[in-house]
Amino acid sequence: MRTRRTDLAMEARELWQESAGEMTALSGVEARDECRDGIPVNTVRILDQEGERALGKPRGTYVTLTVEGLAARREDIFRRAVRAVAGALWELGRELPPRGLILVVGLGNRDITPDAVGPKVHDQMLVTRHLLRQMPEQFGGLRPVASVAAEVLGTTGVESGELVRAVCDAIRPAGVVAVDALASRSLKRLCSTIQLSDTGITPGSGVGNHRMGLNRESLGVPVLAVGVPTVVDGATLAADLLGAEELPRLEAGRELLVTPKDIDSQVSDLARVIGYGINLALQPELTLEELELLLG
Repeated sequence: MRTRRTDLAMEARELWQESAGEMTALSGVEARDECRDGIPVNTVRILDQEGERALGKPRGTYVTLTVEGLAARREDIFRRAVRAVAGALWELGRELPPRGLILVVGLGNRDITPDAVGPKVHDQMLVTRHLLRQMPEQFGGLRPVASVAAEVLGTTGVESGELVRAVCDAIRPAGVVAVDALASRSLKRLCSTIQLSDTGITPGSGVGNHRMGLNRESLGVPVLAVGVPTVVDGATLAADLLGAEELPRLEAGRELLVTPKDIDSQVSDLARVIGYGINLALQPELTLEELELLLG
């Protein structure tokens, strides 16, 4: 597990199977594959400490959607992807209180494109907390939602976790949805998968800059996480391409991160899918057409 870097639970399980053998049972972990609206969905459930040790991730549910064809603008892919994200988030959100304010947090650095997923999702959010206070007659049927783009320590001087915790202390949300960039072990999953989990998230994990975790323990409320792999660690990529078991020594390139050449457009497309999916999951009474009108 130390030889490959990934934030995806499905890949962590694949790595364990590669090291232990395909037929070896993985105790403490359940997994299944299905399809929703033509979108492949992989669900990994880590059940106990043995599963946590095997995959190196906290216990909980990890849902990974494979969303291909956004860049090619395949027919109806945007709507199907939005519905798939909304459905997966709604199921994970059963741990959230059915009513009450939800805080959406976009993590990352807007000035670094592979790390800009969170801030760009923030731009797509339908925020309603202030509308419910000012115009309850018109917007009383909507759930209160607030959103914040928590930038990085280098641009604010404040840890993302500290900022989110301060906001939570001030507005007292019933739950938090956090969005961030992740790292994959495989080029084929870059910008084509979306992972959702009920375990919270660690800001900066996608670029190897781990910070204070955002979870129930640190914030005092349930935290759902949404992430997109936008980078592959250079050594991990080299090992996969070479078919090597151990990571090669890249000397000066050991901190290299690889990202697609069209990362700007891919991040924008995925941020729109995730943002709309979160909006529909939090406001299930709205249709996609109504949401587009409100955000337009």
